[in-house]
This record gives sequence, C-alpha cells and structure tokens, in this order.
Amino acid sequence: MWDALVDVRTYPTWLIGARRIRSVDEGWPAPGTAFHHVVGIGPLTIADATRSVAVEDSRRLELEVRARPAIVATVVFELRDVPEGTEVTMEERPTGVYRLLAPLAAPLAQARNRASLASLEERVRDRLGGRDPAPPADDEA
Repeated sequence: MWDALVDVRTYPTWLIGARRIRSVDEGWPAPGTAFHHVVGIGPLTIADATRSVAVEDSRRLELEVRARPAIVATVVFELRDVPEGTEVTMEERPTGVYRLLAPLAAPLAQARNRASLASLEERVRDRLGGRDPAPPADDEA
C-alpha cells in the first residue's frame, strides 16, 4: 500500500481532483521535495505543487497540498497493520484562507477523500491480483 501511496504519478488514477502530474522532484518523498501537478474539476484547473513535510517510511506521509489561490492544506496519510492487511487513513487540515471555507467545504472534502481512498484500495487490490489489502478507514476533514 505504501508503494502505491508514494507513487504520485498514479494519483490521477485514484485521487479525485488530480488531473495530471507535471513533474516529481528527485528524492521524492523525502521531506522538502515536491511534485508538481494540475488539479481541478471539469474545465476549471490549477497548476501548483504539493510538498512533502514529513515521512515515516511505510507508516506516515504528511504533505502540504496547494491549489492556490483557494486551497492550502496539510494532508496526512497514515498506514496501520490490521489482521486483514493495511488500513489507510487520510486527514485533511485546511490552512491559510482555506480555513475560513473549511466548515462549508468539509462534507465535500470528506466525501472526496473517502471515494479517493476506496479508489486507491481498488487499485492496490487489482495490483495484488484481487487480494484484499484491507478497507481504508474513514477520513477526517
């Protein structure tokens, strides 16, 4: 599951809103490195970058996600071994001006994050030949 999470070139296949990865810094996902992306919904797109803030190999990935001018957030993915495989949680904490919109955006963000984690699970299951990697946990936004 960790390999799928840090392979940012796959994000457009499972992360809702990710449209295209433009480039990835050498050394990704080391703290301070970034990947440059295009995000959006429908015809509205924004080119920006996401920076790695902290990494605990195979356990935790903390990112500063940007789609400026509107969105700047900290997103933390945590992986935990469970009897069925690996559980993945995703917590999104708005920062900057986005904090003001967070109460209104939270239900949409939570739904998007749940759907994205379900899509990631499906992608990993397909790569594992149908074996269940364990269901993702509910996200927090």
